[in-house]
Amino acid sequence: MKMHLELVAQSYDKGIDLGRKGIDSYQSLPPHITNDPNYPLYLKMRMDETLSDSGQKEIVEYLSPKKGMNFIDLGCCLNLMFRGYNEWTSTYYGVDISEKTIELLQEFVHNNNVTIGSLYCGSMHETPYAESFFDIGACIGSLEYFEKDFVAQAIAEAYRIMKPDGKYILDIPDVGSPEFQITALIEEHLGRADRYNISNNEFETMLMPYFKVVKKAKMGPMIQYFLICTK
Repeated sequence: MKMHLELVAQSYDKGIDLGRKGIDSYQSLPPHITNDPNYPLYLKMRMDETLSDSGQKEIVEYLSPKKGMNFIDLGCCLNLMFRGYNEWTSTYYGVDISEKTIELLQEFVHNNNVTIGSLYCGSMHETPYAESFFDIGACIGSLEYFEKDFVAQAIAEAYRIMKPDGKYILDIPDVGSPEFQITALIEEHLGRADRYNISNNEFETMLMPYFKVVKKAKMGPMIQYFLICTK
């Protein structure tokens, strides 16, 4: 697991370096991807912004961020910059395994005088936060990289740091769907292969000791779960 965590971090670090140069990692993909029969579907999802969108209105509406709330963004990527999280009245805390992602977010916070709680470079399955610290939370576009043992640890850690009745959103791959097939192919090309190996029923069984499922919805290659912490 440690080696795969490092590979995922290195891949995202590389993406940040390219992004600083104005290069989009998702452009200039090789022929085995662009010739795939599901590639046009990927282009449509990208155009429609349905590739596991962290900023969709359903997330904001469900979490209902308010002043005085602590919000944890696990596997945060650049949501604070590009998904409107900097405009939420709740206090933002971000966790990401990519050191260069955290560095870029720190620059954004400093340059734009954004008030946040903290940014932490590390894995979502072991965070530095106290028990029952967060009112609301999300983990979007991250669990697909990992196998069952890691996913179980990530769920347990999210439960530990969430308050009783705290609202939490996460997503998992829609395994077997053409949407996920093409995005998994692209992620593997970028050096962060998807290793998710859990059926939907098994995943929901894993959730049961920790969270109640309020609703779930398909979003492109992913299935989003809207949850409540059951402490």
